[in-house]
Amino acid sequence: MEHAIKIMIYIHAFFGGIGLITGLGSVIVQKGSNIHKKLGTAFSYSMILSSIISLIVARMPNHENLFLFLIGIFTIYLVLSGTRALKLRAKYKTKADLMDKIISGSMLLLSLIMLSVGIIGILQEIANSILYVFFGGFGLLMSIKDFRTFKTFSSNKNAWIKSHIGRMVGALIASITAFMVAGLNIGTVVVWITPTIVGTIYIIFWTRKFSNPKVVVKE
Repeated sequence: MEHAIKIMIYIHAFFGGIGLITGLGSVIVQKGSNIHKKLGTAFSYSMILSSIISLIVARMPNHENLFLFLIGIFTIYLVLSGTRALKLRAKYKTKADLMDKIISGSMLLLSLIMLSVGIIGILQEIANSILYVFFGGFGLLMSIKDFRTFKTFSSNKNAWIKSHIGRMVGALIASITAFMVAGLNIGTVVVWITPTIVGTIYIIFWTRKFSNPKVVVKE
């Protein structure tokens, strides 16, 4: 059993590495370019595969890790919602599909669970419980924003690109954090939070840029 788990960990790390490289590449190159789209596609598939494997490993005997399990689900949500944002652009929908609601609704529920676990942990003085609160709160805000985006899409033609950037950069943040914690074995609170802070600044920059009504991104 342990041998099989090690193989899954190696596969997880392999796809995680591809996701990290392609994710950073997609951020650097020009948005909307052909290379950006190819890197983004590779990033999405790699992160989903890597995260799915992490969900399995995190529930295996002697490898149980509830926090990493939740982060894996969080990453899958970010990639799926970020990809769905492109479909909003393509169809010019004014209402969310059932799949959109399931993805965002599931993240909303998961975030509430993470917040509850974190608050209870803090009250019981359990180490690193603040991380559950931090990421649970982050996920709650993003999932709520999803539903707001669904309602305002018809009046804000750039809503899809802002949602896309926020979710995909969020998934990249998860990739970088996982590399630093699991790959470099640095598990301090600072390491967990710093990539999120830097990524959030990047997201805010682009969100403000596309909030300008004069800036419209075409298909």
